[in-house]
Amino acid sequence: MQRGGKTRVLVTGASGFLGSNILAALSTQPDLVPVAACRRRAKLARSFSGEVREGDLLDPSYRRAVVEGINMVCHAGTWASMWNHAPLERERFYEPACDLIEQAIAHGVKRFIQAGTVAIGSPSQNDTPLDDFTSPRYTGFWPHLDRLIDLDRYMRANSQRGMQMVMLRLGHFVGAGNRVGLVPALVPRLKTYLVPWLGGGRRHLPLVTDTDLGQAFARAVLAENLNDYESFNICGAEFPSLREVIEFIAAESGCPRPLYRVPYSLGYLFGWLMETLQPLLPGSSPFLTRSIVHLCENWVCSGDYARTKLGYVPQDDWRRAIREQLVTLEREGYPWLPLTQR
Repeated sequence: MQRGGKTRVLVTGASGFLGSNILAALSTQPDLVPVAACRRRAKLARSFSGEVREGDLLDPSYRRAVVEGINMVCHAGTWASMWNHAPLERERFYEPACDLIEQAIAHGVKRFIQAGTVAIGSPSQNDTPLDDFTSPRYTGFWPHLDRLIDLDRYMRANSQRGMQMVMLRLGHFVGAGNRVGLVPALVPRLKTYLVPWLGGGRRHLPLVTDTDLGQAFARAVLAENLNDYESFNICGAEFPSLREVIEFIAAESGCPRPLYRVPYSLGYLFGWLMETLQPLLPGSSPFLTRSIVHLCENWVCSGDYARTKLGYVPQDDWRRAIREQLVTLEREGYPWLPLTQR
């Protein structure tokens, strides 16, 4: 329900990097009342003083209760692995997300906004911008991404049941406090001198910063005249090349630059080999996975539709965001990023 004319917005995964930036952006809007859903209240940003609904999204009773009295949901809570673990992706990500959608519909929620990725589509060919509705393409090797595609299709199929479905196809996150994703995975690997220039480093990355992410979700909550199902590319103002990003990371962190180059086909082959041999090797994660290679493909995306319908215009600089992110990682000793959530 709306109380005092204000829209109550539930943010799942509220203590994570994405969720905390969504909460911060929503909290600046006088007509919105953000409600934080998280496992542990103590992990929320200290600046947040609103309502907290503590619990685990893997619990069916919590999924029923958490959407009571809510007008809109920003679903940023997830379970994810960057390789393998197909049964867990279905059990801990896809099925709970589908049930949360069902519970939201049953409780009269008006809009469900899902955090997705531009990587559910096919990479850009010859730098031709990908539109916001590019058909998803299963990878066959990255279960999390493939289940996200299933979730996108579930949202489309159920978008005429009284709740608007919005898929935000997000670029690769960068910003202070982000300990997952491409940059934290790259830095410790660069230090080994084993990371090559994939395709000569010429392909472009869809980086999106912490503040632009928050702005995008706030715009998606406030937007009017949306269709029953919507999909929006949410990226930054620039699409730097892989070479530009790695050169910048090397300059800021002192990491060595790649010494040789390989084609993407060999990158995928090496990733497959590392995934296959992982049970025989030390450590909990492979040195390289095919998902990391996939993220380094060409992702030049059009922002026209998000600009027209949401009023989303990215403002932030990816260099500032990565610089602040590297400060956090350096403070922690550039830890080797686990590629699977606990």
